[in-house]
Amino acid sequence: MEKATKIQYKQSHLDLSIQISLNGLSFCILNKEANSIVYLEHFKKDRKLSPFDALNYLKHLFNTEEALQKDFNNVHVVYVNELATIVPKALFNEEYLADYLKFNSKILKSDFIAYDNLEINDSVCVYVPYVNVNNYIYETFGNFTYNHYSSILIDKILQLEKHADTVKLYVHVNKDHFEIVVSDQGKLVLFNSFEYSSKEDFIYYILFTMEQLQLNPEKLNIILLGDIEKESDLYAILYKYIRHISFGNRADTYKYLNNPKSDYSDFTLIHSF
Repeated sequence: MEKATKIQYKQSHLDLSIQISLNGLSFCILNKEANSIVYLEHFKKDRKLSPFDALNYLKHLFNTEEALQKDFNNVHVVYVNELATIVPKALFNEEYLADYLKFNSKILKSDFIAYDNLEINDSVCVYVPYVNVNNYIYETFGNFTYNHYSSILIDKILQLEKHADTVKLYVHVNKDHFEIVVSDQGKLVLFNSFEYSSKEDFIYYILFTMEQLQLNPEKLNIILLGDIEKESDLYAILYKYIRHISFGNRADTYKYLNNPKSDYSDFTLIHSF
């Protein structure tokens, strides 16, 4: 997790988490004193934005959403993009951040590259945050922290699987991409992100991953998180090929002013606090 620091004294029980995607923005406000999520909203876009347009949309929402105009004790930003990779800590060198990304991500020489330490499995998530967004958040709120959503996803899944004695395959679904996390007895075997535009894309990447890891679709447990429902086409095609499917659980202890869509939705946003 990266931290931007600026001396600023705050008195508030509210923490704000902002999830930044080029397909939309999500906000979550936690009242720490009451251990309650008092605000959880998503603002989706039909088209993919540029980082410049995403910042303008962020400014617009701060100017128009009353809940976002409060004082916050802590602010956290979560970046959702494909510009990230996981590196074993034993192979990590801060001087070669761009080299880790350039083989599977299209980056520019001017891109700022950050990294999160994943203590749970001795690895590092190297990624590209949006500097224009960071600058705006810093100017607006002062101190804040930020990290990549895959860091949260991997960390929380491995915590859930800490005492497991079997292989699990988690599928974390978003509007146009999904992530696969495979754990074996609580150890990370694989993490990858896939873009999809159809249910056929969705099942192809999952079955291909299972084939590469020699996982048996008749025996493997697949656990679903994120934006997917049992009545969806994605679930229907998955159930056609996979025997054991279940929906996950955030396993958080928060109270909610308005309940999330499901017990397994908003996994990275709510776990970002």
